[in-house]
Amino acid sequence: MPEQIQEKGIAVFRPELRENKELERFRVSVKNGNALARTKTEIALYAAVCLAILLVPVFLQDAFLLNKYARYLVFGMLAVSLSLSWGYAGILNLGQAMTFGIGSYCMAMMLKLKTVPVHTGADGLPDFMVWNNVTELPWFWTPFYSPLFGVLAGILLPACVAALLGWFVFKGRVTGVYAAIITLAAMVVVQLVIIDQQAFTGGFNGITDLGQFDIAGITFDAYGSSSYYLVAICLTVTLFLALAITKSKTGLIVQAIRDEEDRVRFFGYDVALYKIFIFSVSAAIAGLAGMLYTIVMEFASPTFLGVPLSLSVVIWVAVGGRQSLLGAMLGALIVTGVQGALSESETFLDTWTLIMGLLFVLVVLFLPQGIAGAFASLARRFERQRPAPARKPVQHTEPVPNGREIESTR
Repeated sequence: MPEQIQEKGIAVFRPELRENKELERFRVSVKNGNALARTKTEIALYAAVCLAILLVPVFLQDAFLLNKYARYLVFGMLAVSLSLSWGYAGILNLGQAMTFGIGSYCMAMMLKLKTVPVHTGADGLPDFMVWNNVTELPWFWTPFYSPLFGVLAGILLPACVAALLGWFVFKGRVTGVYAAIITLAAMVVVQLVIIDQQAFTGGFNGITDLGQFDIAGITFDAYGSSSYYLVAICLTVTLFLALAITKSKTGLIVQAIRDEEDRVRFFGYDVALYKIFIFSVSAAIAGLAGMLYTIVMEFASPTFLGVPLSLSVVIWVAVGGRQSLLGAMLGALIVTGVQGALSESETFLDTWTLIMGLLFVLVVLFLPQGIAGAFASLARRFERQRPAPARKPVQHTEPVPNGREIESTR
């Protein structure tokens, strides 16, 4: 039957109403189809990049280069964690290195207790504790004899610290630059505590001379392909997990909060709770990256919780594109790779920092949305140039005086 409305008590048939609804359904279906196609393309792109990363040891046998590339992948994972909170939730975390460093120290504490006895003091105490006249292993070190506890602590402890900090920040509706300053201050406080408690953390020297990480009978040598594969697999899982979160209902609400926080709050959603969740997930990913970094570097240092590293992560994400997980990861790989190549070159030994600063300025000026944003703009321009799919004719009925209905096509 045709659509009808009431005008002054008389039923008036409006066939165009039904046509408009059909047209709207058609537009929604096309939009959903385009979104599904983009998601499939995005997944395929993620899979292709991750597969390329996993195939590197097949073509590269140099142990030093594998170790260096594994470090770059760890930085890529750290960039993904910041992209999740900054790009998708609008939370600029200038203290991302805090959770990264906590995860690093958790792994270092576990591996330190596995060091061969000749490199430790009496009763297996870590060497720096012996030097500081500590006679008994502190209670908070004891659980790290368990590898399972060490791994879980490296992921869950940063998440809990972030959740606690986020509770006070987001429940108090602190946003923008003020939230960024609070995260930066919290990181500096944690770093100062670690440096100050030299007898229990190694102080400025950090925790060195570590044992090798092993699980299920597999020993992960820092300069072997096993450690590279460990980092690459963790990065792949992290990427797809973060992508799944962004595509879920929770991820869509978080992105809505980033764009219109007050409007989302008026719809009845607990904005602070969603921010705490995404902030904690980001911290857990950073903690995992910190643990992997300790395995690759074979030590933990308070510099891992420093301001320079946190600001570097912001630069990586900005260059790659903060609203793209893959872009942020590639931005970290590109920036750290170029930085490593320039700093190791005799030609640019004294000027590589100036060149990196110039490159960053150029990216900000000409690619404000990062590398991923530039490619997304090109893809949208190409999509607009494609011909639209043909629309099927809409069938509607019109009334006739004798009460019968005839079919007509527009």
